[in-house]
Amino acid sequence: MKENKRNPNAISEKGLKTTLTGIVVSALLAIVKALGGIFGHSYALIADAIESGTDVVTSGMLWLGLRWSTKPADENHPYGHGKAEALVALGISLALVGAAFIIIKDSIAHIQSPHKTPAPYTLIILVVVVVTKELLYRFVLKTGEEIQSGAVKADAFHHRSDAITSVAAFIGISIALWGGEGYEVADDYAALIAAAFIIYNAYGIGRPAIGELLDEELEPEFHKEVTHLAEQIPEVEKVEQCHSRKMGPAFHVDLHIWVDGKLSVDEGHQVAHKVKESLVENIPQIIDVHIHVEPTKKLKSYATNTGIDKR
Repeated sequence: MKENKRNPNAISEKGLKTTLTGIVVSALLAIVKALGGIFGHSYALIADAIESGTDVVTSGMLWLGLRWSTKPADENHPYGHGKAEALVALGISLALVGAAFIIIKDSIAHIQSPHKTPAPYTLIILVVVVVTKELLYRFVLKTGEEIQSGAVKADAFHHRSDAITSVAAFIGISIALWGGEGYEVADDYAALIAAAFIIYNAYGIGRPAIGELLDEELEPEFHKEVTHLAEQIPEVEKVEQCHSRKMGPAFHVDLHIWVDGKLSVDEGHQVAHKVKESLVENIPQIIDVHIHVEPTKKLKSYATNTGIDKR
């Protein structure tokens, strides 16, 4: 079978550029929030800065992972290096959990030893942060969906979790300022709520990554589309089996197709060519299709003899 010329490298380059944008923005926001939290006496803002700091680290991990995942297949990795992307997404998830527990630990310590009331200007910082991070989330998520990258989408949700922690910090600081003396701990309770959201997002990121590492089947809608396209080829009488796996931004598909048992080996080979060409043309994420051809006449005979009619 001829090799699929659609290389996922070009797709991943878009992911790399998006990730670099996220690294720069997150680094700037982390510095602003850390300085605002220290001088403005807000641990919720400092906790938010920690979350943005993990954004920088995990986005850096993602950048390296995307670079690695685009390496071509070699003798030791015949299916390519796409699994590196899922490993990075899982690493991002674990980093989020780690950041959440740091925030929880320090928030409890601050609740037990109350600090000064946060400065009002910290609210202005948080408004700017929330708007910036929400826009960044939408930008990164759009890229992740376009290139079908779980790791890039995970990075997007990391930016969303950062926006959520900023909203929680805004609420906590507002309560502390409105309530006055004795309400300073509202700032720290806000940090605890933010940590809970971070852990929730970590699960949402880690679960699909584990599924990809374990070669979990892709969505049923994808299989329906593949089956429909394959059965549009006139010589294909039926798609008996359709399995798939995700390797970074690329998909691998395994098919069992039924053709007329009277076809020659060469003719059967040409039918498989047509199926593969149709799939890679209509679904750009498919990088390779592995096709097993079964003679319909033989299968009908088997079904009759065993009492099982698969058709």
